[in-house]
Amino acid sequence: MHTCLLYRRHEKCHGESSLRRDVLLSGDKIAVSPEVFRRLVKLEGDAQPTDGEREVWNQISAVLQDSESMLADLQSYKGAGQEIREAIQNPNDIQLQEKAWNSVCPLVVRLKRFYEFSLRLEKALQSLLESLTCPPYTPTQHLEREQALAKEFAEILHFTLRFDELKMRNPAIQNDFSYYRRTISRNRINNMHLDIENEVNNEMANRMSLFYAEATPMLKTLSNATTHFVSENKTLPIENTTDCLSTMASVCKVMLETPEYRSRFTNEETLLFCMRVMVGVIILYDHVHPVGAFSKTSKIDMKGYIKVLKEQPPDTVEGLLNALRFTTRHLNDESTSKQIRAMLQ
Repeated sequence: MHTCLLYRRHEKCHGESSLRRDVLLSGDKIAVSPEVFRRLVKLEGDAQPTDGEREVWNQISAVLQDSESMLADLQSYKGAGQEIREAIQNPNDIQLQEKAWNSVCPLVVRLKRFYEFSLRLEKALQSLLESLTCPPYTPTQHLEREQALAKEFAEILHFTLRFDELKMRNPAIQNDFSYYRRTISRNRINNMHLDIENEVNNEMANRMSLFYAEATPMLKTLSNATTHFVSENKTLPIENTTDCLSTMASVCKVMLETPEYRSRFTNEETLLFCMRVMVGVIILYDHVHPVGAFSKTSKIDMKGYIKVLKEQPPDTVEGLLNALRFTTRHLNDESTSKQIRAMLQ
């Protein structure tokens, strides 16, 4: 089946440009040319910004340059489980209480850094959405014109899925923070003020608590940011945003399921990059589109996407399938087919 680059539904291709010659509509579902997308959103290597992109690109780049250190810090997060258990089992042992507290406090400071990074990521996404959806260009034209920004969008999603995969596998984060909140509350009752409250005050702790209570906190942040962007820009057709997302999802799917394109990936990390970007844009689409990604009228072929994921090695996709299970908005709607729900059981 011929794959194509998204163009506006119902518009006809007259060969005005190389992009438009790639256009072919296939019912309500959209397929995207991997060759074109490889040119637009380079999965490997850097896409250099044009003068028109540079201001936003620099802003996003400043955020992304800290992403790897955040992931490394999260990956090395071991928690204070042993110290907390000993303190709870021996409530009258002051030395053990102090040992647990002194172990937890620096960890909470690390957790605060992760949370603050999510706020920076949220602002970065808003800037990207403004650039990639503004009139008069279609989503396809934006991807063609702003390759460097499209690559940064993909990198944000890649980071987000990696972060959330690590967080979901690390129950110590929730345990450490719960112990911290309980200890702070107990000391507040006793009219004691602890030094760490100067760095993590009660308001900050409440916001962090909501953040870490999410199964996939970074994805939730981006989903909320995308929803907020759409609601704040009521004059912007919602299709400008949803078509941008479905375009990126479609091309990732084609690249993953077509041996000819998949064989060109030089390493497993590029394959994972493609899968994470695909899942990330599906989740954002499901939060923004009025009927979501699981509806029969959606431009997202959910059965096809889930099938592609399930064809990958289980250990590489379990976190991504969990993201679809726990972070999407419309999976459990009555209108979602039983077959799709069963595929994600």
